[in-house]
Amino acid sequence: MNALFIFKLVLVLLLLFIIFNLARALFIMVKGDTQVPMSRYLGRRIIFSVLVILLLLVALSTGLISTHPTPR
Repeated sequence: MNALFIFKLVLVLLLLFIIFNLARALFIMVKGDTQVPMSRYLGRRIIFSVLVILLLLVALSTGLISTHPTPR
């Protein structure tokens, strides 16, 4: 396994975890469950979204991934 594959796998898993936390917050909001606050899941979603953005910026700056060239 090379580093690019592992990086992409980590990004996909983080994005799936973000979607899972968003769905849990929606379920709590609809059900009206007061045992666990909805803000817990929304806060996790924000933290992991920031982590994804930081990972992308680090990968771009180190050259692990590259942007598409602009068309001529």
